[in-house]
Amino acid sequence: MASRAATMVALLLAAVAATCVQAQLHEKFYSETCPSVEDVVRKEMVRALSLAPSLAGPLLRMHFHDCFVRGCDGSVLLDSANKTAEKDALPNQTLRGFGFIERVKAAVEKACPDTVSCADLLAIIARDAVWLSKGPFWEVLLGRRDGSLSISNDTDALPPPTANFTVLTQNFAAVNLDAKDLVVPSAAHTIGTSHCFSFSDRLYNFTGMENASDIDPTLEPHYMMKLKSKCASLNDNTTLVEMDPGSFKTFDLDYFKLVSKRRGLFHSDGALLTDPFTRAYVLRHATGAFKEEFFADFAVSMIKMGNNQVLTGSQGEIRKKCSVPNH
Repeated sequence: MASRAATMVALLLAAVAATCVQAQLHEKFYSETCPSVEDVVRKEMVRALSLAPSLAGPLLRMHFHDCFVRGCDGSVLLDSANKTAEKDALPNQTLRGFGFIERVKAAVEKACPDTVSCADLLAIIARDAVWLSKGPFWEVLLGRRDGSLSISNDTDALPPPTANFTVLTQNFAAVNLDAKDLVVPSAAHTIGTSHCFSFSDRLYNFTGMENASDIDPTLEPHYMMKLKSKCASLNDNTTLVEMDPGSFKTFDLDYFKLVSKRRGLFHSDGALLTDPFTRAYVLRHATGAFKEEFFADFAVSMIKMGNNQVLTGSQGEIRKKCSVPNH
């Protein structure tokens, strides 16, 4: 793990260190109370991804969806008897891995009862999902506590895949993330899959006409035809498409190559080419010549995002099960 990229991460962490200290998060938070937590999580991650490597993307996405709603408090994991929790909202209905999170939590509870929050587990799992997919490694800052509220309507804060650049920057600014924190984590689309309905309007209903010729003109034509061959209609709610065709199990820079060629799957991917700063970043990393730089940038943005509106100290609780509050 020791590498030039790791050194760059250490240097860049200075940019977020002040806010992390203020939020009381630090790398060694469990050094005395649960020193084995990352080993326990890693063991479960290795086992799960060896059986289902495509799970890495959804687990990473779950951390994003948690942090953009009420901050990184594990609220995306909570169940609701009347189906009004975050996980019941439309943007989260395609999330996968809730059962796996509970298995990890059970293993951690066995090692260190009533000690490690579900919010912290999500942060560790997201890091390992990236690293085990051949992406960067970073030291996860820990010390989050779990919230007890989960409201489906709050998911309006999530950046939608249909958003233009203006909407995206507003969504990210609301959680103290800037344009670089927008373009860098977007490359998480290099791993995982998506349902057709998340982008099929670009193929059949771009202006509301609902026909085969109503296409998004910014989408590269050959790529569009390939997508149409997979997503047969606007009503396809089941088909899955690789977000990074050919290497969707590997965390690499191919995402930037795709976006630079107008082959980004979502509106939000194509939107990165409409702003001078994010366009320049995409084109720079589309060359593939700056892998260590991008890996370092990704680690810093993940740490910055993971510090969003966290509960610490006596706030919140440490859930015994991630799907239900203790009280």
